[in-house]
Amino acid sequence: MSTVISSFGEKRSSPASDEGRGRVLSTRSVPPRQSLDFWHDAVLATLVGMDIATDGPTYDAALRADHLGDLRITTVECDPGRVHRSPRFIARGDGRDVFVALQSSGRAQVEQDGRTTELRSGDIGFFETVRPFRTTFPERFRLKIFTVPRDALGRSEADLRQLTARAVRPSGGLPALLAPFLEQLADTSTAYATPVAERLADRAIDLIAATAAAQLGEDDSVLPGADRVLLLRIKTFIRWNLSDSGLTPRAVAQAHGISVRYLHRLFETEDTTVSQWIRRLRLYECRRDLLAQAPGPVGLGQVARRWGFTGSARFSRAFRGSFGLSPTDWLERERTSRGTGEVPC
Repeated sequence: MSTVISSFGEKRSSPASDEGRGRVLSTRSVPPRQSLDFWHDAVLATLVGMDIATDGPTYDAALRADHLGDLRITTVECDPGRVHRSPRFIARGDGRDVFVALQSSGRAQVEQDGRTTELRSGDIGFFETVRPFRTTFPERFRLKIFTVPRDALGRSEADLRQLTARAVRPSGGLPALLAPFLEQLADTSTAYATPVAERLADRAIDLIAATAAAQLGEDDSVLPGADRVLLLRIKTFIRWNLSDSGLTPRAVAQAHGISVRYLHRLFETEDTTVSQWIRRLRLYECRRDLLAQAPGPVGLGQVARRWGFTGSARFSRAFRGSFGLSPTDWLERERTSRGTGEVPC
């Protein structure tokens, strides 16, 4: 395993001071007798406070941490051990997010909200950080933890209590789509430039939220599981091809081997149409690009074509129809109200 390094390959000794994307922390960077204390600090700085217990005086563990938009990803590989998120840590207020953990290798025996389960390789588990939990790892393991803002999931406290300490098996439906996606995303997260990383994070959160809804038994009578998976694949395809001006409902349907009529039926469950959904996404990306431009003349045509509009006139009409202002008037208002030209989160 690696020693503690920054994104520039510089050795460091303090987990809390290591900032930036793709940072790596390892107990092998300190003397063996300091390994467990070091690991406590690394977990606190990267995730949340927890008691960590092992059967021996030393501990071999490493983590890699990254952030993509609103999503934080932490991959840990550790010796066997036990962790306890106890009330004393919760009282410190260092955890307000939901952990979605992918068991990449080994096993984890999880306890939370009065339930217990075992996560095996490939399984996904939800952890609520504002309530206690215990996890026992009986063998060396690798765990990929996705820290998701509670608001992004759109779940009530009661819903989250139903999700914790349950093994989500990737045997079919949404979990079969989500598990390999999360696995690959964690392994390749540092390879993406910020705009792409942010969009991937959005897709991951969408998939996690949809999986949570499916685990809670929502909308099964409206949209069968296979159709829900297909709709998510279609949405991902659309997002990756927004810049293509030929991205029509017919093109989307042909790419997925379905009829245009069936495609429209899938989007009826979203209270929108395929074309409206594509146009809304394009306008959202155009707004982000406009705000990212330096003050001065605005290249509407370049921004419009980058996101699939055939020209600035068509883009301006669509923009005004959705937001009630021309792109330039909207941008002037936003810059004035913000006082800067910074891109919003």
